[in-house]
Amino acid sequence: MATVMQVELGERSYPIYIDAGNLQDESLITRHIKSKQVVIVTNETVAPLYLAALSRYLNDFMLEVVILPDGEQYKTLTVLDTIFDALLEKHFSRNATLIALGGGVIGDMSGFAAACYQRGIDFIQVPTTLLAQVDSSVGGKTGINHRLGKNMIGAFYQPQAVIIDVNVLSTLDDKQLSAGIAEVIKYGLICDSELFIWLENNIEKILARETEALIFIIERSCMNKARVVAEDEQESGIRAILNFGHTFGHAIEAGMGYGQYLHGEAVAIGMCQAADLSKRLGWLNETDVHRIETLCLKAGLPIMPPESLLADDFIAGMSVDKKNIDGDIRLILLKKIGEASLPMSVERSLLLKTLNEYGRR
Repeated sequence: MATVMQVELGERSYPIYIDAGNLQDESLITRHIKSKQVVIVTNETVAPLYLAALSRYLNDFMLEVVILPDGEQYKTLTVLDTIFDALLEKHFSRNATLIALGGGVIGDMSGFAAACYQRGIDFIQVPTTLLAQVDSSVGGKTGINHRLGKNMIGAFYQPQAVIIDVNVLSTLDDKQLSAGIAEVIKYGLICDSELFIWLENNIEKILARETEALIFIIERSCMNKARVVAEDEQESGIRAILNFGHTFGHAIEAGMGYGQYLHGEAVAIGMCQAADLSKRLGWLNETDVHRIETLCLKAGLPIMPPESLLADDFIAGMSVDKKNIDGDIRLILLKKIGEASLPMSVERSLLLKTLNEYGRR
């Protein structure tokens, strides 16, 4: 049965549609388009698979298509300009609608372009990776990377709708599927211990891409994120817990070069590092850390930091983080499985022990 849930943000509220076969439902797309001007932004991998299925509903519209290169390394200001070129060359107005058809990179860049073009046009998220479906397409975080820091240039800008079709995951490669599972594990760790236990007992169903299991984790993840975003849209408080593992993970992505690690892979390592640090604070025990590591490994995710990235490299990368205040590195840690701390400072000596010792024995 199709699921529709709402992200409650007053006049900026919007629906999330979750089902198998949503790309076959023309009305889900067209009901959220206010004018005839539409731009679909996608990439070279997704376009051959799903562009025709989406664009066939838009024959009566002034449709433009922007196909970007695929990969985190292309999430840049230079590539973003390609979207603005298309909008300006066709004289699109502020009544235009931009549709993001792709994974997290496409969603983030399209949303940022929509936020900026004529100071804001409508956009719709049609996520095609598990990571985008469970996390990045919901909540209105948009942006691009800088060589010195991930997602440091961007805006909070909410979509008109998020349309999720789990059938598109049939063409997702195994590494990308695992990367998406990392974000689901995150929700279990920060606020939903029942989800974490379910994953421990059912991870094989996700890896086998069983439709009911996929719908369950997408619904549960979106429900958790929608609740947090409704409470704290612009990350002045509790929304920061959604960054659990990300401060370490972003340092890995930037330090190793964007595209060397998938975002979810880097986050998985970061979650394990954060769990290790939580143990050093006395909040988690060895069994807790082992459960987290075991689930990540079963999901096909790495858990050890790259050997070439030293503690000083991590510190440099972690110092460029939106949660930091006055140069002080602030982290989300775990009080227990299912409960995260708000951003907090940690004694540098404890952080260095994790950076120097975890995974390096």
